[in-house]
Amino acid sequence: MIEVKEVSYTYGDGTRALDSVSVSFPEEHIFAITGMSGSGKTTLLNCLARFFRPQSGEILLNGEKIEDLDEVKFRAGVGVVFQKLNLFPHLTVRENLALAPVRLKKGSKKTIFREAYEMLDRLDICDLADHYPLQISGGQAQRVAIARGLMLKPNVMLLDEPTSALDAKTSQEFSLWLKELRSDTGFIIVTHDLPFAERTASRGMFMKKGKIVKSGPMDEVLSHIEGGLAS
Repeated sequence: MIEVKEVSYTYGDGTRALDSVSVSFPEEHIFAITGMSGSGKTTLLNCLARFFRPQSGEILLNGEKIEDLDEVKFRAGVGVVFQKLNLFPHLTVRENLALAPVRLKKGSKKTIFREAYEMLDRLDICDLADHYPLQISGGQAQRVAIARGLMLKPNVMLLDEPTSALDAKTSQEFSLWLKELRSDTGFIIVTHDLPFAERTASRGMFMKKGKIVKSGPMDEVLSHIEGGLAS
């Protein structure tokens, strides 16, 4: 469970990106954060990922302030996949998955590489194990990036615009794939892709000018957005 309480964030130029935002992200849900460009959704994601530190308010992970958690404990609890997937091009897919667990000494190298293959097999992409990132498609790369994050068994994964490089068919397949994973981890997705949010998320919210305008079941959020666009 991640709880955001009265969080505000202002950039150095005086732009107030988040204005007293409060929201809870329940476990075992896919939660979509939507909004127009400049609404604050990506800033909120950066705060959740602990890359930005809010000037006021607090963010709790399972009841603990995220700034009080040591780096290893926090990164084990919250995984992040940004729009630029940051797969290491000189490493194979399996090596990309194994890198963080090996460096964090989560087991022997042999055991971790076996677990990486098992993860790829469970996610039905084991045929990519010995490929390099430049040898796979955009949709496959998204799956690999998420598989890499799941190697640390986080409570929640943060996804930044995951469909931005996907065509419509691949986006639909990716949506189904994420829904199959929600029993393993929760997902918080920043997206401007409303059809994808509708297909994928059970709950969500719509942001505007740093504030939450509407939150709740995804169908209610989308109805609010459509009503606002029509008026």
